[in-house]
Amino acid sequence: MERQKSIMERQKSMETGLLRKSLSIRERKYPNEDGYLETGLSSKRHPNHKESKKYQNEDGECSVTTSVCLITFVVVTGSFCVGCGIGYSSVAQHGIISELSLSVAEYSMFGSMLTLGGLIGAVFSGKISDVLGRKRTMFFSEVFCATGWLCIALAQDALWLDCGRLLLGIGVGIFSYVIPVYIAEIAPKHVRGSFVFANQLMQNCGLSLFFIIGNFISWRILSFIGLVPCVLHVVCLFFIPESPRWLAKCGRDKECRAALQHLRGHDVDISHEANTIRDTMEFTKQSSETTIMELFQKRYIIPLIIGVGLMLLQQLSGSSGVIYYASSLFEKGGFPSAIGTSVMATIMIPKAMIGTIIVDKMGRRTLLMASCSGMGLFALLLSVSYSFQSFGILPELTPIFIFISVLGYVISYALGMGGLPWIIMSEIFPMNVKVSAGTLVTVTNWAGGWVITFTFNFLMQWNAAGTFVIFSTVSAVSILFIYFLVPETKGRSLEEIQTLLSNSAH
Repeated sequence: MERQKSIMERQKSMETGLLRKSLSIRERKYPNEDGYLETGLSSKRHPNHKESKKYQNEDGECSVTTSVCLITFVVVTGSFCVGCGIGYSSVAQHGIISELSLSVAEYSMFGSMLTLGGLIGAVFSGKISDVLGRKRTMFFSEVFCATGWLCIALAQDALWLDCGRLLLGIGVGIFSYVIPVYIAEIAPKHVRGSFVFANQLMQNCGLSLFFIIGNFISWRILSFIGLVPCVLHVVCLFFIPESPRWLAKCGRDKECRAALQHLRGHDVDISHEANTIRDTMEFTKQSSETTIMELFQKRYIIPLIIGVGLMLLQQLSGSSGVIYYASSLFEKGGFPSAIGTSVMATIMIPKAMIGTIIVDKMGRRTLLMASCSGMGLFALLLSVSYSFQSFGILPELTPIFIFISVLGYVISYALGMGGLPWIIMSEIFPMNVKVSAGTLVTVTNWAGGWVITFTFNFLMQWNAAGTFVIFSTVSAVSILFIYFLVPETKGRSLEEIQTLLSNSAH
């Protein structure tokens, strides 16, 4: 009778807002009676309570285990593949144009094919990860990446180059959604930002590797090197668990608890967290899977504006153009491109490590606004530098100004706007809208990236100074957008964040 009464009370609570109930449960120091009834345990304190606290901090939050660290490292190996793909077009430009006799327009098409492929992959990324699961989606993505690298390495004309780059882009587009979502779903809430930011760190590692070695080896060998992390990633994926939240959504409670136990440690009582996840999934199941058109309901509009807005502003600030064509920016400014890209490669990993460390200390909002401020200032300095160059003012110093500006812009971007929009995207959407909302947000990012990478060279030919004035203005608008609309999600569980945004929409 007591168990039946408990179940009836839970059903009634869900009808009036189970999500708030599950959040209140999560804030208690020990699981409530219902949670223990569900697992077949007594409502009294667990007999091994002292042992269960071994991997928990003083607030009852699970500490970071070796398993979570190793699993995250395996997952972000896919981000390393993404970084290799992004960095390839900058360092391979001279070799490909010389050997295959491509025009500048043909090579610009090749460079932009990655973002076009990313757009295609983004359209299907949410649905694929929802149907196959996060882990199998990463397997699926690596098939495209590996095939793409092989096509590029063996290409004899522009068509094969473009096909390979397109396939690589599709894999990268799927990765851009599934990797931050998976990490956000497995990491403890107090370090979730740092762990998801590791996605950006590993992208920078791949980018740095290609920026350095691309100055010394041929573009075909570089393509084969890009294939190596893809193979390693596939092998390592066999040894990681599926996302507990995805398993709970599919009704696989036993597997969900097993995966959660593996992540949190064998001496930790995971009933508290498992019950919260289960209750939240039960609540979201009462709402049918939301389509793209249904996203524009009042209750979802605020997270949708935040997600789409951040991705759009990230791209319209010119980030893709600066990174994809860094070599040409240095050359246009009269600075040796080999030195410029090598210095960029040297500092990319340390700056990304700084971002990983401070993201859960400074908070998302502060870091985002600081990043946009730096991007805006350095874009403005680039505009002034190119203006000086066109008028012949300070010809000896202009190349140095351009080098400092590009370097400062890329550092500012990597500290915030490069990775934080993906972190926030993985946090703000409930499970029942994560597929459609995540797809729309990711498509927005890649569509904006394609527009910028395809038009960047034309904009630079039109007016280099004017181009960076536009990018600087977008960065200024980004600061206002973040200040007025983006909430601070640091230290909150995914369920708490989604409840906060849901309440603010009413």
